[in-house]
Amino acid sequence: VQLQASGGGLVQPGGSLRLSCAAPGSTLDDYFIGWFRQAPGKEREGVSCIRRSGTTYYADSVKGRFTISRDNAKNTVYLQMNSLKPEDTAVYYCAASRIICPRITAPMGQGTQVTVSS
Repeated sequence: VQLQASGGGLVQPGGSLRLSCAAPGSTLDDYFIGWFRQAPGKEREGVSCIRRSGTTYYADSVKGRFTISRDNAKNTVYLQMNSLKPEDTAVYYCAASRIICPRITAPMGQGTQVTVSS
């Protein structure tokens, strides 16, 4: 399934953004969806995952600040990011898997840039 991440931008520290992950022409409710990010000079890391059941998982670095959710009617998965920090600056990607939360090596579509800076 081809995924498209959107919603990134420039935000001040402490601000919020909501990222969207969509798959035009496909149904996401049969998939586990994961969010990943890659900062310049760093390896890609997992941020969050939502199971088909709605169970969610978060990296320790974003726990309590980020919320993943899915709207099956809109065929979209969201990542609400609050209390953003400069270290959240990265390109964010989403990925899908039918069986488990997507691995970091999963194919990912076009990412969206998030820049946290004053």
